[in-house]
Amino acid sequence: MAAEWSVLVLTCQRGGCVPAFQRELQARRLRGGLGPRPPALLLAVEDPWARLGSGGATLNALLVAAEHLSARAGCTVVTSDVLREARILVLHTGRDFSFDDCGRAFTCLPAEEPGAPAEALVCNLDSLLGTMAQRLCVGSPPGVWVCSTDMLLTVPSAPGIDWDGFQGVRVIAVPGSQAYARNHGVYLADEQGLVCDIIYKGTEAQIQQCARPDGTVPLVCGVVFFSSDAAEQLLATHVIPPLDACTYMGLDSGAPPMQLSLFFDIVLCMARGVTEEEFLKGGGDASVRSARSVLWTALRAFPLSMACIPDASYDYMTTSASDHICSLTRLPGSASHLRFCKTAHSHVDVRPSVLSLAHARFWGVAPGCAAAARSHVPLCPRQQPCLLEDGSSVTNCLLEGAVRLAAGSAIQHCHLQGPLEIGPGCLLSGLTADASPALQRCPLRDVVLQGHHLRLCDLPCRVFTLTGRLDDWQSPAAEATYLNVPWAEFFRRTGVREGDLWDAETPWSSRCLLSARLFPVLHACEALGLEDVLWLLAPAAVAGERLARWRAAWRMSWQELLPCLDKAAELGARRALFFLQGQRKVRRVLLGRQDRSLLPLARSAVHEGYHQAMLDMLDEVAATAGDAGIAARALACIAEVLGCMAQGEGGLRSGPAANREWASAFRRLESGDVAGGVRELAAKRQKWMSSPALLVRAARHYEGAEQILVRQAVMSSCQFVTVGQAELPPLGCWVQVACPARLDLSGGWSDTPPITYEHGGAVVDVAVLVDGCRPIGARVRRISEPELRLVSLGGTPRGEAVAELVCRELEHLQDYCQPHAPGALLKAAFICTQVVQFPSQKPLRAQLLESFGGGFEVHTWSKLPHGSGLGTSSILAGAVMASLYRAAGKAASTESLIHAVLHLEQRLTTGGGWQDQVGGLVPGIKIGRSKAQLPLRVEVEEIPVPDGFTQTLSDHLLLVYTGKTRLARNLLQDVVRSWYARLPSAVQNADALVSNAEECARALRQGNLPLVGKCLDHYWQQKKCMAPGCEPLAVRHMMAALQPYVYGQCLAGAGGGGFLYILTKAPRQKEALHQILAKTEGLGNFSIHSIEVDMGGFSVEVVGCELEDGARPGGDVAV
Repeated sequence: MAAEWSVLVLTCQRGGCVPAFQRELQARRLRGGLGPRPPALLLAVEDPWARLGSGGATLNALLVAAEHLSARAGCTVVTSDVLREARILVLHTGRDFSFDDCGRAFTCLPAEEPGAPAEALVCNLDSLLGTMAQRLCVGSPPGVWVCSTDMLLTVPSAPGIDWDGFQGVRVIAVPGSQAYARNHGVYLADEQGLVCDIIYKGTEAQIQQCARPDGTVPLVCGVVFFSSDAAEQLLATHVIPPLDACTYMGLDSGAPPMQLSLFFDIVLCMARGVTEEEFLKGGGDASVRSARSVLWTALRAFPLSMACIPDASYDYMTTSASDHICSLTRLPGSASHLRFCKTAHSHVDVRPSVLSLAHARFWGVAPGCAAAARSHVPLCPRQQPCLLEDGSSVTNCLLEGAVRLAAGSAIQHCHLQGPLEIGPGCLLSGLTADASPALQRCPLRDVVLQGHHLRLCDLPCRVFTLTGRLDDWQSPAAEATYLNVPWAEFFRRTGVREGDLWDAETPWSSRCLLSARLFPVLHACEALGLEDVLWLLAPAAVAGERLARWRAAWRMSWQELLPCLDKAAELGARRALFFLQGQRKVRRVLLGRQDRSLLPLARSAVHEGYHQAMLDMLDEVAATAGDAGIAARALACIAEVLGCMAQGEGGLRSGPAANREWASAFRRLESGDVAGGVRELAAKRQKWMSSPALLVRAARHYEGAEQILVRQAVMSSCQFVTVGQAELPPLGCWVQVACPARLDLSGGWSDTPPITYEHGGAVVDVAVLVDGCRPIGARVRRISEPELRLVSLGGTPRGEAVAELVCRELEHLQDYCQPHAPGALLKAAFICTQVVQFPSQKPLRAQLLESFGGGFEVHTWSKLPHGSGLGTSSILAGAVMASLYRAAGKAASTESLIHAVLHLEQRLTTGGGWQDQVGGLVPGIKIGRSKAQLPLRVEVEEIPVPDGFTQTLSDHLLLVYTGKTRLARNLLQDVVRSWYARLPSAVQNADALVSNAEECARALRQGNLPLVGKCLDHYWQQKKCMAPGCEPLAVRHMMAALQPYVYGQCLAGAGGGGFLYILTKAPRQKEALHQILAKTEGLGNFSIHSIEVDMGGFSVEVVGCELEDGARPGGDVAV
């Protein structure tokens, strides 16, 4: 279980950073980056002094946190009591960083978090937050964690820290090599894990003394935990001079500034091998020695223990460009919780249209291939240039055209347009598209090229800096390099003089890259651009042309630029680029039919205020895709964005979607004018965005629009309906059809549109008799009156009529598409079989007399309760259509009926799949399949089983009516919503459903009952994953009671109630299991029914004017 914080504090050296960093913390709270229960207090805190040190920053952060907690507790003064149960995390952003304007904390990593609720860039800060909350701090008591953000820290998922009986202060160490330790800090600890000393840049002998049995040494990694008691004592020192100078209160009180180290001033005083005299002597000036004396008195009594984490790793983020590029291009260790991505949150687009003949020669592509590219014929894989070499990385970028990146190079936060070639050893950051022409003329290798946002007083501007990968920032020019060559050589090649870079009074020792005024900021007459630094790479002949312009510009050194960096503008630019490439991702995912979820991106767009840009892109894709399936998914994504904008308010997502204001747009979609319909939907949407309630209702209507396009896609199956001619039965003769029920043994939901034609489906079904008879049926006869009589009978063919309806006008059929309207299914059947033409200028009476010499009477019945899960409505639709075709003198095959029912249910707008009619219309045991394509075609394969296995299966199958009616009418809508969102769980479950269906088919072929039962259990878990909430509590109790006696069990259909089918270990267990369930509390009104596999299939009989009970098996007649 992840640690939960009371307060999260992010310290920053420069006050101008506070609003920007506070916004970043709030953004992480909104998108779920701080866990399901984020800290109540998020504080970005400015250090009182510019060079306060990590110790002073910690004390000031602790004071600010305690002050806010005290205020929340209703106190009027700071009280340490608030620390007793508080869990505080302090993160120090530390010093400026040469390779990221926002510091090491906000340095972006080439990683993605696929499981995150909202999509966002992964910064080092996010990595550390995850490491601390989910790994290091798990199980720790209340107290204060302090963590530096100047390192890349990797910790295994179970670090193995023992917190039992913990007291005092604990430091976290990671094992490292003795060679690495020579430039870092290490802990000297005794056998009990108590720290004796902290050694920084020690001698070989000192480091060897710290070595562990495996030869590694415990490295200081910048993480410390203070127990509540220790934190209280540390807080108490903030009022004692000179430590009061470390806090903002000291600043406001006029105390002189001082610098304090967390490890060598605060933590070291508790090391048991350090004496008071040694500790005080190491304090430097008198004020620090005085501060150390206060700390010794306050903290010395606390034990200082060390936890060295096996398999953890630590990399300090140095000012070496080589080190930084390496950290951005190498794979993280196995213990990392991050997933390395060569292209993280980036769109890399090599469009064929940009490959001109010149570009083809540039890439070595044959001219014929370039011609194919211009004609938009895709290049085959071997002809496509490999743009991003292994060992490179691209993070938060939009790369258009042929941008080639060599191994050992990284690009971050750039929008570039090719053709470009970036050689090895390069880091590019913060470049916009208008920089591309300059880059195209300048090959890059082993350089760091960055674009920066500056604010000079109130003047925002852009500046570019250029350095070499091997350059050192602080080494004197006489012994250092610039652009990887000695300064003297640079001066000779470019004509630049030392006086251009440093004032005459600058000491030789201070003349370094850090202080060199190399980078043009403003020019009196001309706008400056990237070429004003790239010329520094040019050969001497070219450099001369640019030198005068460079000299005329006002230039600044990196040291002078640092205080002027506009972190808010930089973070805003990264955000804008992230959503710009996000828009391209939307297009790429939808048009490419990729199984990637756009919901996390939608959530981020809403949180960050970029929702309109995402809506515009979705509108564009829906209107221009030219594919109903793609357009439907785009509309579903718009519904998700609107739902996110409602922020959990405004009501349930599922609901009615037939408001008249949207009717015109719906009609356009129905007519096939998708582009016009999408435009009209967007115009209507703008008027429904002013409140959460309106947003939710708008989302429902977008889902309604999406269903129109899904219906159009599914109705492509009509081409597989073939209807022939048959003898017209005499007037008054009944055509009666009786159908078995169906059991879905595995694969259900994969047959549901759009899953079935976007993913592909497979369902194993069994046609079954319930209590010895076929429970579903219909009969039709022609009558002399030119009208339609629709009758619903009470359970059996001879039952009393429970509902009757007579249709004499076409207007009486117009509600056929409203599933809950009286007789809607029967009305839709007349229309879909084309017995009646609707709409039509010819009246109903005239149609019936002209074609059939009269009207029709239809009776339907089902012995199964509503919501049984046994496929009643679809099978009944099949029965009605089969009898209606025959009564009208037509003939249709079983395959045609399967697809005709699909068509009917789309016209009826119930949106069902195909498994029910396959199960009830095709006899015996079979598997139905559909491919991931349109037109949608269902193919059915009989599953051959061993001799006698059909009877064995019947002996071991039982139906248990749970007594629970399925109440969740929106199960289908929820499943479709999850699929269109491409939630990883939904995609993985769809894969599992299909694979489990094939496994079940194999088990049936083998006659392996235990394996079939195992497939049933897997199937039930998959149903619950696809439609959470489909398992009522009473059913759970029932299944638990039956578990010892069954190989497997599952609720039929979508679940939520209805029938439970069980595969018993022993045959014929109806009475025995009834006794068991009768003794189980809380089950309610259940009943157990026998079932047997129906190998005959549905029956079609012309029974004359006298009614026969055709519900019993037998008398099958081909349609």
